Amino acid sequence: MLALVVCRIASLLSSAQQEIGGYKNLNAIAARENARQAPTLSPDDGLLIIAAALDSRIHLTKSDCSHLVHAIYVRAGFPYSYVRSSDLYVGTDEFQRVTRPQPGDVVVWRGHVGIVVNPAQHIFFSAMRAGAGIDDYDAPYWTRRGQVRFYRYIKQGGTKSQNRLLFTDQDK
Repeated sequence: MLALVVCRIASLLSSAQQEIGGYKNLNAIAARENARQAPTLSPDDGLLIIAAALDSRIHLTKSDCSHLVHAIYVRAGFPYSYVRSSDLYVGTDEFQRVTRPQPGDVVVWRGHVGIVVNPAQHIFFSAMRAGAGIDDYDAPYWTRRGQVRFYRYIKQGGTKSQNRLLFTDQDK
């Protein structure tokens, strides 16, 4: 009798896990669809961010990369809660991960962040050792830092469920 009860409980648990797994899959699909519809920066908005990056007053007051990028976004009219580059690398609610960057997107490694200026030439702007400047994100120094990720700012109005783009293992 005890063996029959144990088998029945195991069967119910297995069914429950399959049902919950099904809901998780449905939620993941819904989250992907919502993320695709989230209002992100347009190419024109990206140009505003690059113009703000040229504002020398920001360069004088912000010394590290994450503070510099944050100040530029705020100056361009796209505020977000300040986060360190390592936090941005894993993803935040204010940015959506993208595979094809456009000007104004952020380019992030573990420990460094910048702003994409020209994706065709892989040029980005950030705080460098010699001060604010540009570099090629495919240059040997940056490729040694590990995998690069790109994120696009989500304009206010997107919900938290819309703000994260889920990737499959092949997208990583």
